[in-house]
Amino acid sequence: MEVIEQVSVIRERTQALRCNGKRIGFVPTMGALHEGHLQLLRASAQENDITVCSIFVNPTQFNNPDDYKLYPRTMEEDIAQLKTVGCDILFAPQAVDVYVQQPLMQFSFGALETVMEGEHRPGHFNGVATIVGKLFHFVQPHKAYFGQKDLQQVAIVKQLVQTLSFDLELVRYPTIREADGLAMSSRNTRLDAAQRQTATALYKALQLAKSQLGQKPLYSIKATVEAYLTDKDQVKLEYFEIADPDTLQPLAVVEAGQEVALCIAAFVGPVRLIDNILVNLNGV
Repeated sequence: MEVIEQVSVIRERTQALRCNGKRIGFVPTMGALHEGHLQLLRASAQENDITVCSIFVNPTQFNNPDDYKLYPRTMEEDIAQLKTVGCDILFAPQAVDVYVQQPLMQFSFGALETVMEGEHRPGHFNGVATIVGKLFHFVQPHKAYFGQKDLQQVAIVKQLVQTLSFDLELVRYPTIREADGLAMSSRNTRLDAAQRQTATALYKALQLAKSQLGQKPLYSIKATVEAYLTDKDQVKLEYFEIADPDTLQPLAVVEAGQEVALCIAAFVGPVRLIDNILVNLNGV
């Protein structure tokens, strides 16, 4: 596996690959890799000639400086894992190379960034769009792979791709979970043993809401989820929404056969976690 740190080098390398007719798959990450990331990398390796993974903890998408400082950084372990899943190139740039100057451009995604993550993390999606746009220009992939756990981020990136006419295909893969249902996340490593056990309450809350869809009004389901998590020690619910899976706008009612997104964010101790599931009212 080739490791590239310089922006100029990754540009030259991928441009040469494209000129030679190679299809490039790309998995952007912030490192601390887990099975969710590895699933995306395996898919890319199967579907493309060359797979590129980036590891870059992007400072512009953190609205909490402590969260940025504490975000896990495990480069040696990440490299070892990348070598097992068919990754051809690791792009691991330094911030001074990615951000030669402080970005002045501001992205607006309309209603999509006024709810859930956008509402609770001001500036987050502007930072996401900035770094994803840069990475797409640097790597020049044919396909880019993202996980469903970050459902709103995927929607933001989809809009970015459409608006700026990036010539690539966006691929979304289902969330990978631990055996007890907890969505795999790099932030899980910051949980102590008790918090790790408690964190399963998020997925259980989503399953509780799923079981009540079509039987109770949505406001009642939301109240049930809030009450369920209120009783959990060290859990502080930030939001629970029943939303349209494409626009992520909150729904007042759902109809038979309609797909909905159940989305949740909560602090477990000091660690902020998010999760979601997609549900059809018919149970599919």
